[in-house]
Amino acid sequence: MIKFNLFVLPFSFGLVFIVYSIVIHYYRWIKALPAVDKVKLASGVRNPSKVLASLKEIFLEGLLHRSLWKRNPLLGYMHMSFALGWFLLIVVGNLESRIYHGSHINAPYYPIFLKFFIHDRLVLFFEIFTVPAFFRFIMDFILLFVLSGLVLAFIKRKKSKWFGMTKTTNHSLYDRITLSCLWLIFPMRLLAESYTAGYFGGGGGFLTQNLGKLLVAITPGSSEMIAYFFWWSYSLVLGLFFILMPNSRYMHIPSEMLLIVFRHCGIQPKKWGSSFSSLEAHSCSRCGVCIDACQLNFAAGITNIQAVYFIRGLREQCVPENIALTCMVCGRCQEACPVGIKVDSLRLIKRREIGSGQVSDFSYLKNGHPGFADVVYFAGCMSHLTPSIPIAMEGIFKEAGVNYLFLDRSGSICCGRPLMLAGKDKQANELIEFNKILIRQTRAKLLVTSCPICYKVFREEYNLPIRIQHHSQYLLELVKDGRIALQSQHRRVVYHDPCDLGRGGNIYEAPRELLGKISDLVPAVKECADALCCGGSLGLLNTPVKKKDELTKNALEYLLKDRPDILVTACPLCKKTFSKHSGTEVRDIAEMVHDAIPGRLIRKTLAAKEPARLLAD
Repeated sequence: MIKFNLFVLPFSFGLVFIVYSIVIHYYRWIKALPAVDKVKLASGVRNPSKVLASLKEIFLEGLLHRSLWKRNPLLGYMHMSFALGWFLLIVVGNLESRIYHGSHINAPYYPIFLKFFIHDRLVLFFEIFTVPAFFRFIMDFILLFVLSGLVLAFIKRKKSKWFGMTKTTNHSLYDRITLSCLWLIFPMRLLAESYTAGYFGGGGGFLTQNLGKLLVAITPGSSEMIAYFFWWSYSLVLGLFFILMPNSRYMHIPSEMLLIVFRHCGIQPKKWGSSFSSLEAHSCSRCGVCIDACQLNFAAGITNIQAVYFIRGLREQCVPENIALTCMVCGRCQEACPVGIKVDSLRLIKRREIGSGQVSDFSYLKNGHPGFADVVYFAGCMSHLTPSIPIAMEGIFKEAGVNYLFLDRSGSICCGRPLMLAGKDKQANELIEFNKILIRQTRAKLLVTSCPICYKVFREEYNLPIRIQHHSQYLLELVKDGRIALQSQHRRVVYHDPCDLGRGGNIYEAPRELLGKISDLVPAVKECADALCCGGSLGLLNTPVKKKDELTKNALEYLLKDRPDILVTACPLCKKTFSKHSGTEVRDIAEMVHDAIPGRLIRKTLAAKEPARLLAD
């Protein structure tokens, strides 16, 4: 016999609405996939290993929140208690309802409101090991688990530093209303089940039964209508949360599950408007972790442009231009994001919309055969502004006997990355096609660049049939192959990881191994994936110079904390930016290697002593 009461209607309507919304969203995201991605998805969901890998990640990240646990255990526990706790209430509640109902088919609301329909007598001490008593204990324990997370969520609003966060997200009014509904769901369930158990003298567990006795005792004129009021309240806030959810931050719950499946099927982001990018935007939980990671926030006091606000604007289809353009595209927020959203890509996609229609003229570029070589060297625009770097590289090439060709010796061509950062993809593609022709004409087997920005775009956008290396990787190979010998100068150096080389290219060890052969390397306070941007990022399109200088000085504070003799980087832009404000010598890793070649070191030492000898004479 199906049990029913009018108060279940708000929940039922909300449940139908959220299920419908999720199905529609899923359908649109999948339908909008390019044909090749649809094939990947179909193949992936038929592959047991990919399905298991997806389910494993959904459990670890969607329910346990493993990434947040690694960041801060208290933050991880708070999120896990909501996600895993609610999931367990649903699963265990369904098992419990089937025991009472004696059927495998129940109305969807029945497990949620079971304690309204079932009023068992109070369990005696010797009956605590019965199946009903076991379920009462487990359900009360899970409810207590969720409520502990709710308490922590309240505390986090005032004591965010306890959770490893200095700032929390500024939520929109809509999100605040949705959040309030979520926070009310579990207290309303506790009050409804507790008062019912107390009034009827049974049906509750260790938490709800005892709290129910207390509530009935302190409530004058206790009646069944008070319990009924709490059940209506529980159903209303639950139903309202489901109705508000699709347009709130909490849509990330079902969205992230599909995003994980897409990734395991090999589907990658394409362009804004594509289903993958839209799905990424909906998968942002607005947890606020990216706010603390953003250097503009803690070093320059710019607090309204972080990834969480940018993605919120994408979802609302209203991104102010300053939020789209004020970003270093340094990757720190991507590294911190527990969902792994490619925020930098979404920023660039949005900038394309802003920069579309702008015209650039590259008629000055002339086609001509550059010659043949084994190695093509591309210094990059920034290296031409720091000429000591290409000079050092040419010296090393000659010392190692490399058959090389300096492709951009005249400095007239660019890799195209600055145009991409400005959202001018059409113009960037013109440069890319021009450069590809030149590079292929050389018949080289290796392209070496001194600029991490160039390295990133050559590797990701050019699709060249040759190896591509940053000069830190190439120089280490020369040393290991015995083509150049190095002599350590035993000077204390600290190494700065450029954004596009470290987080962008995952090159951390090669520069450190190379520096370890010629100097005494000391660790930086923030390094590798946590390294700070120099502040000279080409991605900052509308930020005052004063703010950029604040970024640079902040990064230098961390890098020079242990007072090294030399600050070494592997990016010409970083070297130029740091040199303006550093009281410590700043050098590129290529210069360090060039000076460490034994013959070069002797000549440099003699040159330094020559003026002193002349004065003595």
